Amino acid sequence: MLLTTVVPIIPEYLLRISHPNSTDLLLYNKPSNERMIGKRQIVWDDDAWDVPLSESSGANIPWNGNPLDTRKNTEEVRKIEKSKPNGLKGKVTENTERPCTRSTVVPQVASSDSQKERHDILATENVLVGLMFGSKALVQLVANPWIGPLTNKIGYTLPMFAGFVIMFLSTIMFAFGSSYGTLWFARAMQGIGSACTSTSGMGMLAQAYTDDMERGSAMGIALGGLALGVLVGPPYGGVLYEWGGKELPFILLALLALFDGSLQFIVLQPKIDRGEPEGSTIRQLTKDPYIIVAAGAITIGNLGIAMLEPSLPLWMMETWEAGSLERGAAFLPASISYLVGTNVFGPLAHKIGRWLSALIGLLVIGFCLLSIPSASSISGLVFPLLFMGFSIGMIDASMFPLMGSLVDLRHVGVYGSIYAIADAAFCFAFALGPFFSGPLVKSVGFSTMMYLIAIINFAYAPLMFLLRNPPPINRDNISHTVQYGTDNISKNETYEVHHMDKYH
Repeated sequence: MLLTTVVPIIPEYLLRISHPNSTDLLLYNKPSNERMIGKRQIVWDDDAWDVPLSESSGANIPWNGNPLDTRKNTEEVRKIEKSKPNGLKGKVTENTERPCTRSTVVPQVASSDSQKERHDILATENVLVGLMFGSKALVQLVANPWIGPLTNKIGYTLPMFAGFVIMFLSTIMFAFGSSYGTLWFARAMQGIGSACTSTSGMGMLAQAYTDDMERGSAMGIALGGLALGVLVGPPYGGVLYEWGGKELPFILLALLALFDGSLQFIVLQPKIDRGEPEGSTIRQLTKDPYIIVAAGAITIGNLGIAMLEPSLPLWMMETWEAGSLERGAAFLPASISYLVGTNVFGPLAHKIGRWLSALIGLLVIGFCLLSIPSASSISGLVFPLLFMGFSIGMIDASMFPLMGSLVDLRHVGVYGSIYAIADAAFCFAFALGPFFSGPLVKSVGFSTMMYLIAIINFAYAPLMFLLRNPPPINRDNISHTVQYGTDNISKNETYEVHHMDKYH
């Protein structure tokens, strides 16, 4: 949920701290007004302040009167009127007919130069937002190769609990951080926490459910939980940010994380578990072409939404001056359909073929990306993002269980490393997307960027035929070093991997 809560909040918040006096002009393409809390526009050339005083002695000055009450057309005002050029006559009377109790800003039509300046500022902001959003995926990508083997050695419960602690601290930093550097560090910390929780959670499910169909259903439910967080995040963040500022959504999210951590501590009872044999290394798994193709499908399938995450809110601001609530609601169709897609295709993809499910998903995503730039309002985004989210759900619900099956079929059935690769593939998309979306929007434009990602999806889709019937590798007799208690005993043995019943 933290992953997407920041989406409607961070772009506007960064604009407010970097351009505090022109935020409304940048966000809504109009001059600042009452929306700017704590700021007031002062019109220094307002003639209502130019109150003419009599040149006579002080006895003739009406001290009991209001010096700002210029509604009476006095003799002094008439003298000033006569001394002005014809084109300026009436200015004083016009301004003084309505006393200035509050400054008024007259709306102005933005010139082409100001529109270009606004576009350039938003494009630069796109780069900064992309760097912040991408830091999470980049750090998670670096952490995964370490977390995967670690779970093979100490079990899944302890890394999962460590991930909760890190995510809790990250959420608190988001709530109270007020500079770009602090918020960037909070997002990067989130990557370490996500690496711990994602790798541990998927590995635990793969170990608990050995049947391929049951594993697909279980992972579909787990991905549905991820989708629920993604679903709630943008509207949750947008509404609470509009009502209570930046701190409120993250404080409530930190309390929710604290509740989840308490459940983990009570139910899973985090501890070191050394009972599993050592599986294939990450290096061995990455040499398997079928695993690489499956991981690539996860990356390409999520690349489009990863590109949209930082760039779509700013494009909506620039195109039709969308507010924070509207920007948050834009991702709602994709999140809802992703939730449906993961739960439907968890078991269904096993029946029709996981390769076919991923193939269809990649093609549909390509067509959705082609149609997004033609949207002129939020209603034009509903159907493209709806089908796009459903298709991403098809791919994830197919490829995550398939990668576990490939390990069973071609390697040793220990799952920490394989789901470190799967999670790294997911993170690679969300590292490439934010880091490259800003420069691409700045150089070629939003529409061209969408067309390029669509072409990539179309080009990668035929590779799914390779996953139609991957050949097994004979692993009847494998030499392993097994640890018994505190004594290290090296021996060659043939064994069957026993999965933990306690997670059922």
